[in-house]
Amino acid sequence: MAQDKQHQLEIVTKPSFLDGSALQIPMLQILKEDGTVHKGAKVPEIDKDLALKMFDTMQFIRILDERMIAAQRQGRISFYLSSLGEEAASIGSAAALDDGDMIMGQYREQGALAYRGFTVEQFMDQLFSNERDLGKGRQMPVHYGCAALNFMTIASPLATQIPQATGYAYGQKMDKTGNCTICYFGEGAASEGDFHAALNMAAVYKVPVIFFCRNNGYAISTPSQGEQYAGDGIAPRGVAYGMKTIRVDGNDIFAVYQATQLARKLAVEENEPVLIEGMSYRMAGHSTSDDPTGYRTRDEEDAWRAKDPLARFQTYLIKKKWLTEKDAEENFAEKKAAVLAALKKSEKVPAPHIDELINDVYDTPTQQLKEQLEELKAHIRKYPEAYPKTASRIDGGDK
Repeated sequence: MAQDKQHQLEIVTKPSFLDGSALQIPMLQILKEDGTVHKGAKVPEIDKDLALKMFDTMQFIRILDERMIAAQRQGRISFYLSSLGEEAASIGSAAALDDGDMIMGQYREQGALAYRGFTVEQFMDQLFSNERDLGKGRQMPVHYGCAALNFMTIASPLATQIPQATGYAYGQKMDKTGNCTICYFGEGAASEGDFHAALNMAAVYKVPVIFFCRNNGYAISTPSQGEQYAGDGIAPRGVAYGMKTIRVDGNDIFAVYQATQLARKLAVEENEPVLIEGMSYRMAGHSTSDDPTGYRTRDEEDAWRAKDPLARFQTYLIKKKWLTEKDAEENFAEKKAAVLAALKKSEKVPAPHIDELINDVYDTPTQQLKEQLEELKAHIRKYPEAYPKTASRIDGGDK
C-alpha cells in the first residue's frame, strides 16, 4: 500500500467513511453489582484500613447529602448539590492520588474533599457562609475550596476548571513537582468549548493531568445519549485528541481506584494526560432547584438503585469480613449524629463582618474599594430589616 510520506498516512484508492461504530470502548468493572468480584478480575492492592477509610467516607457523604437536602427544604441553607449515587467516582479516585496532587472539582466532588480530611465542621461552615468559612462567605453553598488540602475552589461557570487544570499541570511539569492534577466534570460540561481546548493542549504539551468525566446520564434535565451526543460517550474524544483513555464503571470503587492509580502513574512518570470516563447515575436531582420526576421515570431510578455503589462496596466488605452489618449501622448512626450536631452549631455562627468583603482583592484595599464599602454600609443602615445578619454588626465594632 502506498504511503503519504509527509503525513505518515496510508493511502487508499476508494472512499471509505468511518462512523461512531469504528471505535467501541469497553467499560472496566471489577466489583459486580451484587458485591462479588468478576471471575478473572484482580482486586487492587487495598488493605483493610484503606478500604474502611473509603467506605467511611462514602457513608459520611451519603449522610451529608441527605441531611443538607433536607436542610435546604427547611429553608436553613439556600442551595445544595448532591452526589447521591456517585460517591465511588470521587472517593475511589481521590484514594488513588497523592496528597500533593491538585484536585479541581465541578460540584459533586465533596467525597474527594472529605477523603482528603475536610471536616464536617468545615463543610457546614461553607454551606452556611459563616465567619469560620474558609471562603469568608463569598461563595454560594457547595463551592468548597481548601488550599491546605490542595483542593482548588469550585467555580459556578461550567467547565472553566478544565483548561485551568491543563495550565496548572503544565506548571507542575515545568517545576518537576512529581505531582499531577485531577480535574472532575460531568458529561454535560464536555459539550463546552473549554473541554476541547483543554484536552487538545494537554495532549500536545504532554502535561500530567487526569481528566475525570462523571457520566451520570443527565446534564440537568438533558439525557446523555441522543440529546447530548450521538457518539459513544465521552471516552472516544480522548482517543481523538491523542491521549490515553479508559472507561470504567463509576459505581465500582475498585475499578475507579485502579484506573486512577494507573492514570496517575502515566501522568507523573511519563507526562501523559489521561481521560477517564466513569459511567454512573445521578440518583438525586441536578440540584435542590431541580425536580427529576419531570424528565425521567421511577422505574429508571429503581433500576439504578440496584447498582448503588455504597451498598455494593458494603456487601463486599462484609463478605471479606472486614465489616459487619452492625458496624455499618453504628457507623452510619454516629456520622448522622455528627452531621446534625455540626449543622446546628454552624448555623448559629455569625456571618463574616462586612469589612471582610474588600480584603484579599489587593494587598491593601484601594480608596475606591473603601468608598464602595461605605456606600454599601449606608445602604444597609437605611434598610436594616433586609440585612438582619449584617446590620447589627456594622457600627458595633463586632468583628
